[in-house]
Amino acid sequence: MDDSVTRRNFLAASAAAATATMATGRLGTSSVDAAELKTTLHKSLIGNPTEKTLTDMKEAGFEGIEAGNHGASPQEAEAARKIAEKLGMRIHSVLYGWANFNKPESVEKDLASVETALRAAQGFGAGAVLLVPCRIDGVAMPEAWEFDIEFDEKTGHIEKVVAGDNGPYKDYIDAHNHATDTSKEAVKRLISTAEKTGVIIALENVWNGLWVKPAIFQNFIASFDSPWVQCYFDIGNHVKYAMPEEWIRVLGKLIVKCHVKDFKLNPDGHGGKFCDIREGSIDWPLVRRELDKIGYNGWMTIEGSGGLSLEERNKRLDLIIAGK
Repeated sequence: MDDSVTRRNFLAASAAAATATMATGRLGTSSVDAAELKTTLHKSLIGNPTEKTLTDMKEAGFEGIEAGNHGASPQEAEAARKIAEKLGMRIHSVLYGWANFNKPESVEKDLASVETALRAAQGFGAGAVLLVPCRIDGVAMPEAWEFDIEFDEKTGHIEKVVAGDNGPYKDYIDAHNHATDTSKEAVKRLISTAEKTGVIIALENVWNGLWVKPAIFQNFIASFDSPWVQCYFDIGNHVKYAMPEEWIRVLGKLIVKCHVKDFKLNPDGHGGKFCDIREGSIDWPLVRRELDKIGYNGWMTIEGSGGLSLEERNKRLDLIIAGK
């Protein structure tokens, strides 16, 4: 279950992948024949890796954990790693979350904090730190179903966000381009620490107003041209913008970690809400097939579905991994 770091081929995947039908409820496809699957996926949850937490997760059927305590010292992380190893568990990643690289007053502080998380991850024996570079808000932006983004592939700058008049979204476009530039500068400064610690900076797709379509998110991550900057793909986060199979096809080999989450679209396909896994609009057999096609051998970490027992979450994740 070791994370291997190889030089990625950053040629952009085709952004012309067909968007799946927007419909509520689980989309109907037949289950995947397990004999067809060539990749191996591992089961994980998010939490602080104490002995009790790790023991409870292991007894429920999970193999590892994504550590939420990103501020742990190397010594604390090392101690947790030893506990995990004793139990036959793996601390495979660290959840840092949100930074503010588009705000000058926060950059230095947040860079130091992410570096702490990278060193903690090294102590945990984790292969990646989940990072969200920043967010933008307070400006008018299109509805999820209105986005029709055109951008400059060299700079990553957005030129249009909707068909027709983009005047109402000028402030959003300007804020997006500013955030792209400042985030690139900040993340580049983190690469040396990532290399020294042997820990990947895994950029996640979230509701932060940025990179809301697969092609532009792929372009942003690939622009670093570094094996130390990759993608943490949250399967459920961007369903309202494009179905996960499209994201997987476009992001391809950039994906090094996956969050497992579900989202139920409204009847008209416009918006919706998060829900327990396997109860929403995601076609899980199709997602499993697409992950197999890109050769993803890695962790499937459930985020959310906290109303379900550990055993039930494990059961549902087993079904997803089996292509059902």
